[in-house]
Amino acid sequence: MKRCVCLAAAAALLTLAGCNGAEETQVRIEAAPETQRTLAQGEIVGFHSGEAASAWLAIPYAAPPQGDLRWRAPRPALAFEDGRLEAIEHGAVCPQVTNELSARAAGVEAGVLIGEEDCLTLDIYAPREAAPEAGLPVMVWIHGGANVWGSSSAYDGSQLAAERDVVVVAVQYRLGPLGFLSHPALRESAGHPLDEAANFALLDLVAALDWVDANITAFGGDADRITIFGESAGAFNIAALMASEPARGRFDAAIMQSGGTGTNSREVAENGGGNDLHPALEAVAAFAGPDADGAAMRAVPLEDVYAVYRDESGAFTSLPRMIEDGVSLPEDGILGAAARPGGFAPVPLITGANRDEMKLYTAFDPQLTRRLGPLVWPRDVARYQAAVEYPSRSWRVGAVDDLLDRLRSAGHEDLWAYRFDWDEGGKVLLTDTGILLGASHAMEIPFVFNHFELFGPFDRVLFNDRNAQGRAALADAMGGYWGQFAHTGEPGTGGGAGLEWPRWGETARLMRFDTPADGGPEVMTGRDTPAAIAADLAADTRLQPSGRCAVAAGIMRRQPAIAQAFESGMDC
Repeated sequence: MKRCVCLAAAAALLTLAGCNGAEETQVRIEAAPETQRTLAQGEIVGFHSGEAASAWLAIPYAAPPQGDLRWRAPRPALAFEDGRLEAIEHGAVCPQVTNELSARAAGVEAGVLIGEEDCLTLDIYAPREAAPEAGLPVMVWIHGGANVWGSSSAYDGSQLAAERDVVVVAVQYRLGPLGFLSHPALRESAGHPLDEAANFALLDLVAALDWVDANITAFGGDADRITIFGESAGAFNIAALMASEPARGRFDAAIMQSGGTGTNSREVAENGGGNDLHPALEAVAAFAGPDADGAAMRAVPLEDVYAVYRDESGAFTSLPRMIEDGVSLPEDGILGAAARPGGFAPVPLITGANRDEMKLYTAFDPQLTRRLGPLVWPRDVARYQAAVEYPSRSWRVGAVDDLLDRLRSAGHEDLWAYRFDWDEGGKVLLTDTGILLGASHAMEIPFVFNHFELFGPFDRVLFNDRNAQGRAALADAMGGYWGQFAHTGEPGTGGGAGLEWPRWGETARLMRFDTPADGGPEVMTGRDTPAAIAADLAADTRLQPSGRCAVAAGIMRRQPAIAQAFESGMDC
């Protein structure tokens, strides 16, 4: 997991994007009476989103986790004020410190604490003609952002819902120290067994799934066909939900896009050690005092809590995320659960990674790229590609190969894998996003949603008329496979439009997603390992010895679990 920025590498190109078209105009949204539904919380009305979908935004799925409910398991949602909710506007984001990209969306500077603790809401998108009890599959989206930033409002599920005949739900959950904190005082003040957890964000997601189960029929969804899907931290959270006992039985299939599996023990979370984490006992002592009890911790102003987790520049520092608390997550963590028969939820799973994951985090490395104002380009293209290739392959090992091999050994059979390769982004002067970003982290999201408005003004640089035809074909293919998986529990042929997607087995086979011009989608074969990556890196002449060692050091720092292969395979 990165410090706090998932998409920030693209932010410096926003100035370029601003020169390529007028600012978007705001469209006034009107409530549509025909979208009125009746829930246990009261009456709710939404609006028409796009040409073929309806939407309901910022629906509370749990009580506000503030005051005495801070650092407790979520409690049931309250009734709507006056018995009615006009759900036509996005609600508050969960508390988070803005980065270069999220600051622009929020209309503030980077490094500003934004959001409200009353943020446990979800958004629903359904085909416009879907009547209550229509029985459509449900796809619950969990957003990324390193578990310290992000929101449901960044994702529009209208196209996916309408084109694939599904109900899409996008969920918000507690972030940063409000979502992940292990401390003895919280356990001592627990009012419910789940209050003894440390991953409150996971419990939020469980509560959201409970709400969906109880209410989604009113929006045309089938509570017995729920697929959870998400990217980056969202996919990481899905892996944790797969291993979580409180989440068992609450979903029927899962899709992990560029996820992870690393976890921390309570000992590390509370006392430090490993991955340069900010230990909870030290942090709480700083914002509430060394002898603070649960009540004192919950009374601390939000700004004071977050101040402890920021460095001198105001940037958010590292903190434990995904803690082996023995409550929301087993004490042997995600990987331990994956290796145990029955340790993971027995549901079909798709997991994949992007070929150039690390380009998003490398594009502005001054050792590898040059920058002139908003223009950025590699100093040496071959060296740049090599520096990105090996950590990106290592990401895939953790998110795909190793995880699936563990699950398969434990008796899990319904497993599919993919690699996303699209690298046809547009050019502006010296900046060629096809090279600079390629198939980077998060790049697959617009294709899954078939909604190419994710990166703000930068979209106009990345997605242009020249690559529109190929993008449309790839988006149709990916949407077809994701949709068929939600409908049947198998990706199959993507609704009849493509090749049969084979299961992961003794012969590792993945679906490679790319445009027809670049030979995809197609089935590829090959299993990657840390040893193979280390050997290839050691022999790569595109990098000098010092460069190879720097790449290896970065991989070991980010993924300590595979460090041994690089220590033995590299002469550094």
